[in-house]
Amino acid sequence: MAYRKTPAEMRRLEATRERLIACATSVVAEVGWSQASVTAVADSAGIAAGSVYQHFPSKAALAVEVFRRAAGREVEVLGEVLRGPGSPVVRLAAGVQVFARRALENRGLAYALLAAPAEPAVGAERLDFRRRYRSLFAEVVHQGMADGLLPEQNGEVTAAALTGAIGEVLVAPLGTPREDDTDTLLAELTAMALRCAGAPPQTAGP
Repeated sequence: MAYRKTPAEMRRLEATRERLIACATSVVAEVGWSQASVTAVADSAGIAAGSVYQHFPSKAALAVEVFRRAAGREVEVLGEVLRGPGSPVVRLAAGVQVFARRALENRGLAYALLAAPAEPAVGAERLDFRRRYRSLFAEVVHQGMADGLLPEQNGEVTAAALTGAIGEVLVAPLGTPREDDTDTLLAELTAMALRCAGAPPQTAGP
């Protein structure tokens, strides 16, 4: 009869896997994808490097899981804001501000998610999550048009422009340790997003 792990063993393995993901996320935020070696992650988790491969077949597999967890949380938070209370224009402004502020509060990880050089498997995940961001922005833009708050436009094109522009604006601040004037940057980024969607200035407030 094949050996079956006990519930206690399964819980221990799952706990170790979760600890590895958490430690790998911290290492990536500190040194980036290229320097986040299996050895560095194992050292951070307090286990032997070989033990990592009991949970992930390769460094790429671990990196993909780190990206999915971290980026998935950002998509979830953005979705909660863009689908929350308030008019579509108010939600659009709030979504941009929340996304950017969260990025600026965790610059190392945000830079890794948005722009840091990464292996192809992570790059493919990055493209997939950009599509998810675009879908959320397109949804709120279409709602704005339906409510007469935004001019008629191609919502998918506007959403793609917003996704690209927000990421590009944030790359420089995220890639430098210097603390920028966050409030000014957020205000300018939000104003840009509303202009891109065609929102009249008087609708930008709460």
